[in-house]
Amino acid sequence: MSQILENPHGNCALGGANATLSAVRRVIPLYHSGPGCCMQTTAGEASQGSLRLPPYTAYTAIPCTNMLEREVVFGGEKKLDAFLRGALEILDADAFFVLTGCTAGIIGDDVQSVVQKYQEAGHSVYVVESAGFLGESYRGYEIAMLALHKNIVDPTPAATSPNLVNLLGIVPYHDPYWEGNFEELVRLLHLLGLKVNTFFSHGQGIEHIKGAAGAALDIVVHPWLLKGIHFAGTKKQLRFAGVPLGAVDTAAFLQEVARATGREAQAEALIEQENRWFYHYLETGIGLQSWRKFSVVGESANVVPITRFLANEYSFTPELAVITDVIFRPEDKTYVTRQLTELEYGPPPELVFTGDQWEINQALGRHPEAALLVGSTNEHEFAMAHMMQFFCACYPNTERLIYSRSLSGWRGALTFIEDIYSNL
Repeated sequence: MSQILENPHGNCALGGANATLSAVRRVIPLYHSGPGCCMQTTAGEASQGSLRLPPYTAYTAIPCTNMLEREVVFGGEKKLDAFLRGALEILDADAFFVLTGCTAGIIGDDVQSVVQKYQEAGHSVYVVESAGFLGESYRGYEIAMLALHKNIVDPTPAATSPNLVNLLGIVPYHDPYWEGNFEELVRLLHLLGLKVNTFFSHGQGIEHIKGAAGAALDIVVHPWLLKGIHFAGTKKQLRFAGVPLGAVDTAAFLQEVARATGREAQAEALIEQENRWFYHYLETGIGLQSWRKFSVVGESANVVPITRFLANEYSFTPELAVITDVIFRPEDKTYVTRQLTELEYGPPPELVFTGDQWEINQALGRHPEAALLVGSTNEHEFAMAHMMQFFCACYPNTERLIYSRSLSGWRGALTFIEDIYSNL
């Protein structure tokens, strides 16, 4: 990490990897790290996303080697060996992943050699090099997904199923609406006649991940995550800039998936059905607060769909869009910029890429006419100080408990509007 950020909008790589793997049913992360990492990464990731914790192991219940000064000086491999022997004897899981923290990463423990003898004895235990200093939450998600790809996915499935797709790019627990978004997109894809691997929702677990290479298609609902990583054995991938929100972008999402899977007729019938349901409600409230100016602050996968929906379908005028996630590749920034500036209606917003709260506040201050601010808990103070209507839809969220609410599809759009109006 080359700079200091005020109020960062993300956790470390260890936190992202832990949140991702903890969301897989009957998977247990095992920490080879210093004391406190289990609690801090869980509190800093899951509980600041939706105020929920993983049900199987989380927080202080995560087994940890608790590396201290002795391990820093003499190495922690012996302690890890004894720790693994006890953990595998006591704990019940379909798979165990040893997550390395900063301490193990700095001193260079050979974790793989320790784990290998347990693998040779038939235990499903794997190593994930996930030192926190490797990056932020999204880096941890990619590290965890690569570990699943390398260790769990069967690379040679018996056959490819034309009806099976992998739905990727939604980060468990980090995205406050992650489970609800999965549920709504799975519902729509099921109505197209598709089966869906999410890895994390609807009770899915290791068996579903094993069969991921048998899918006909990977659907990635994120502008830059998992580039070059193919779970589907066909290596066919559709990428979207975030979960589709509202009638226009959701229809485009279904049409593209339908073209890739040969279901154009089903898609058009489904779009007509959902549009009829959606506009029945939307037309009764569309004029209540139209033409409001707004700003959005958050990670690209949230900012893009929220900005596009409010501007293209709800008659609001975008003033500012702040992207807080670290986007390294220039082509990814270009892609995100195009999604936010090529709007159906209204002028494009000022676009700022920064995760520093001081810089975010400076950008917000340049747009005093914006009456609505959609962001994270970090922006709530600014909104209160400037008498702005505020809605928390992004990480970190310590404002509200979220179970299965969604910000995707037609139904998520109505939920979003209801939430905005309930916060006047």
